[in-house]
Amino acid sequence: MSMVSKFISSTAIILISINSFADTDYQPLGKAADDLSKQAQWNLSISPTGEGLPAGKGTAAQGSKIFALQCAGCHGPEGIGASADPLMGEVGSLASEYPEKTVNSYWPYATTLFDYIRRAMPINAPFSLTADEVYALSAYILSQDGIIAADVELNQENLPQVAMPNRDGFIAIYPE
Repeated sequence: MSMVSKFISSTAIILISINSFADTDYQPLGKAADDLSKQAQWNLSISPTGEGLPAGKGTAAQGSKIFALQCAGCHGPEGIGASADPLMGEVGSLASEYPEKTVNSYWPYATTLFDYIRRAMPINAPFSLTADEVYALSAYILSQDGIIAADVELNQENLPQVAMPNRDGFIAIYPE
């Protein structure tokens, strides 16, 4: 058998093999989104005004305990960084030679903190915390730099009223 014949024969075998595995149907992955009620719980969008915040409440004292169990492993026991970025401290550092973009120094809205924790934390189990736990964690983080008093009970009514130190440090894309 010549080299050209071997090549043509090998190519034909490969093409036949590929075609035998090709299927006009798709490869199903996951499962069908048949229960739309479950999708609604993931569509939690929270605006800076607080629209979309769920009912709940929490204090810094409660949040301190949750932080120790759920957050300190990555953010450090004081929330100033470990394998994950620091959350607290450095308020007022943005205009300095070494600015630090922590939640408390950089983020413009406290509702963003709630939204982020709810959607993404803890990193190994996002959306696993209850609304009360997220309010408590938000209260703890905000109280550590004196943004709110340690005895404030955060809820869907007063969280949007929290004035973050860098609230005026952003320019609105769509001014009113």
